[in-house]
Amino acid sequence: MPNIMIKEVAVYHPENVVTNDFYIEHFQKQGKNIGHFLEVMGRKDRYIIDNKQENTITMGIEAAKRVLEKAQLEGKDIDMIVFSTQVPERTLPTNAMYVHEAIGAKNNTIIFDSNANCAGMTLAVETTSRYMMSNPRVKKALVVGSDANSLISNPEQEITYANFADAASAVILEKTDENTGFIDALYEVDSTNKDNIVYPQKGFSQTIGNVEHIEFLPFDGAMAIPVACEMIENLLESNQLKIDNVDAFCFSQFALSNIKKIQKHFNIREEKIVYVGDEYGYTTTSSPFICLYEGIKHGRIKRGDTVLFWTIGAGHEMVAMLFKY
Repeated sequence: MPNIMIKEVAVYHPENVVTNDFYIEHFQKQGKNIGHFLEVMGRKDRYIIDNKQENTITMGIEAAKRVLEKAQLEGKDIDMIVFSTQVPERTLPTNAMYVHEAIGAKNNTIIFDSNANCAGMTLAVETTSRYMMSNPRVKKALVVGSDANSLISNPEQEITYANFADAASAVILEKTDENTGFIDALYEVDSTNKDNIVYPQKGFSQTIGNVEHIEFLPFDGAMAIPVACEMIENLLESNQLKIDNVDAFCFSQFALSNIKKIQKHFNIREEKIVYVGDEYGYTTTSSPFICLYEGIKHGRIKRGDTVLFWTIGAGHEMVAMLFKY
């Protein structure tokens, strides 16, 4: 059976940079001091859309074009397009439809949107990899993760307004006979927390015609870390690997404190963890793959390295995935 490799990865983000100072001043007017919050989350800068031209689709298209150029491919070379987003610009038609047109893809290309919130792009890459293994017609796939989170971030809640940011990432997955690429993935879901993070707050049936922001109720996100560590241990054990066999870690960039807890549990060396949350903010679905992009860009991830992805989505749902890059 052929394996599935990550041929290339690319990133797009708006030019507009917003620093912590803006959010500190914003919440001071509400009587809140968010200095400690920003430190815990690991924030410094983030990219935020400041115009009417950019959105989830336009960012995704730009990331897609960039990754095709890096891979020296054209749209006609792509057999499958998956667009992961929790802030879709459109529900009809799919966001993937716009990417299909923009890159000049074939008429028989498989396209669809995917939404697993912040876990979305990791899940999409895993699902696409397994699908490619079973479908002889799909040799190259484009997976895009894009969220214009600032559209729904709540100005009265620092957890979204001062934390979330806008960006897109895109990867080319390609079949290979080499001993490299996708290894395995595990999932964990606890749906008892399903109402902690919701949008629209009352559902579309009660919301159409009204503007709402995301509702993010306070809860201890650290509760997921012991389960995350167990997931990672089980994934490594089932693939006859140890934590020291992993060359790089691309974790969810939701909170630096959570990354540090996982790091401490496994005693992971600092240089193996790629952290971008201080530059990009929290870009939700794309964040682990922006880590991959930056890790490759700065020489911290090289061909042949074993990379472990871990991320968490609202509800919660978690994905841990192994790739030999």
